[in-house]
Amino acid sequence: MIAAYIRVSTTGQNEAGQKREIERWLRGNGMEDVKWYIDRETGDHLQRSGFEELQRDVFNGEVKNVVAWKLDRLSRSLRDGINTLCDWCDRGLRVVSVTQQIDFNGTVGKMIASVLFAVAEMEQETRRDRQAAGIAVAKEEGKYRGRKPGSTVAKPERARELRKQGLKDAEIAKALGVSRRTVIRYCK
Repeated sequence: MIAAYIRVSTTGQNEAGQKREIERWLRGNGMEDVKWYIDRETGDHLQRSGFEELQRDVFNGEVKNVVAWKLDRLSRSLRDGINTLCDWCDRGLRVVSVTQQIDFNGTVGKMIASVLFAVAEMEQETRRDRQAAGIAVAKEEGKYRGRKPGSTVAKPERARELRKQGLKDAEIAKALGVSRRTVIRYCK
């Protein structure tokens, strides 16, 4: 089976562009029997429902190829990305980035992947630095006051209670009507 993995980071993003490019690549390479794994509103971690399902299917030997729009869709962390990619390659999976036109199997593929994961991590850190600098200036100018008290969508205590009962973040998010990222923030 071929696993097509899509990840979008924020609510405003749409996976349609990634899906179109992956579908075009699959058609061009005569590949069928595709299972789609999609994650929305993800953070900088691998605890994503679609990714976790993909990992289970890889572990169970159901996946032979993983196709992503871009390598950084798998991870923006150098360590997580390399660990995942090496594990998959050691299991004999073919891992492909369609927009970068790279097949990551073998030693050269792993080397190229390590550079791309490092660049993705650097981009993420640079974006955070810019955001923090902008917030600092806005605070100095009195334009940024943070979140207004009492403006949470759901009660953080309820999220912590549900987690203690053994519910997963995605289940808690669905029950409270918030994103998984919000649940993670509430339970810190």
